[in-house]
Amino acid sequence: MAISLSNPARRRLRTLGFLSPWLVGFSVFFAYPLIATVYFSFMHYNQIKEPTFVGLRNWKYVFEQMPLFGPALWNTLWLVVIMVAVRVVFGLSLGLLITKIKTGAGFFRTAFYIPYLAPPVAATVAFVFLLNPGTGPVNEILGSIGISGPNWFNDPDTAKPSLVLLSLWGIGDLMVIFMASLLDVPKEQYEAADLDGAGAWSKFRYVTWPAITPIVMFAVITGVVQTMQYYTQALVAGKVASGVNIGPGSVIQPGYPDHSTLTVPQLVYQMGFQNFNTGAACVLSLVLFAIAMAVTLLLMRKRSGLLAAED
Repeated sequence: MAISLSNPARRRLRTLGFLSPWLVGFSVFFAYPLIATVYFSFMHYNQIKEPTFVGLRNWKYVFEQMPLFGPALWNTLWLVVIMVAVRVVFGLSLGLLITKIKTGAGFFRTAFYIPYLAPPVAATVAFVFLLNPGTGPVNEILGSIGISGPNWFNDPDTAKPSLVLLSLWGIGDLMVIFMASLLDVPKEQYEAADLDGAGAWSKFRYVTWPAITPIVMFAVITGVVQTMQYYTQALVAGKVASGVNIGPGSVIQPGYPDHSTLTVPQLVYQMGFQNFNTGAACVLSLVLFAIAMAVTLLLMRKRSGLLAAED
């Protein structure tokens, strides 16, 4: 006998059917890993033996006994604040510049976008060689004009700023996003501003900025999330600058020089897959998740974030 369903029940089933791909993806790739991470953070688990409950021991170890947690967290937060801000400002500036260029805009757009297409490892290796303090062309050019170049990735004071420069080398993604948003601003608003006698700064403040604010917030939030996961470039840059050969079977100790490029994701990998301390790695992952969520929620608040409050 066929089962008859009322119209509301059919609508619910139809809605669930449309939502099922998202529900499966959310459950498999977010909900289950998050629950498992919380579970293992209270367990002693070396990925070989059965996990055993240890309570808050992993949390106490990370916050009280892990010597590299403080430097790694500081480096990560420094990169989040400085790198994201500089990338957004630089990407927006390039977008504004290229949209104003009358001739050659296609060439400059391509020239700035191509470095973004380079694989992260290859781009990092090339960039470190360019900034090599002894043989790199950058310091040679600076020396030819009487400027003593810094040690870049070999100096703890300039290692993180060098990573910021590396991120600006691959600014093409943000540049294209900002160019699209800038070209979408209605020209009628600029014409009205011209009739009112507005200058360049006034037009940017009262016409351009309100129109692109949602895109800026998108760039900031995605930049924060990506930088909280910053791993490959810092690891490869430190190893290449230190002169250590990276080959099959080699164990890489991140953070060169003097733990100045050590990030929390590097510490997660080191604890989980080199030291087989899964509990501590899960605690570090949850700390990253909590910070990323807190910053995202702060930015998305209309009065605390980048969007202006509605009247």
